Amino acid sequence: MNPKGTEFQKQVWNILLTIPFGKTLPYLEVAQIYGNIKAVRAVAAAIGKNPILVAVLCHRVIGSDGSLVGFASGLDKKKWLLEKEGFPFQTEIPF
Repeated sequence: MNPKGTEFQKQVWNILLTIPFGKTLPYLEVAQIYGNIKAVRAVAAAIGKNPILVAVLCHRVIGSDGSLVGFASGLDKKKWLLEKEGFPFQTEIPF
């Protein structure tokens, strides 16, 4: 795999590859792993530019409060994917 993107985007996407099945990380923690918590918005933007959702699994990144935010295919699909990995949700997604 060699997705097209900037070096920054590729670094962020590589972090996504380390999130194990059934686990989630908040965007802020992804930014922390990247090495710059002030870059959290840039990290979120890079995640949003992920060209291969089925290989670089960005559905595992959630809001700091545990909320489902930002998924190119829709939050309903993000919720479905996480539920299939065993992640429990106790609230419905507001639309």
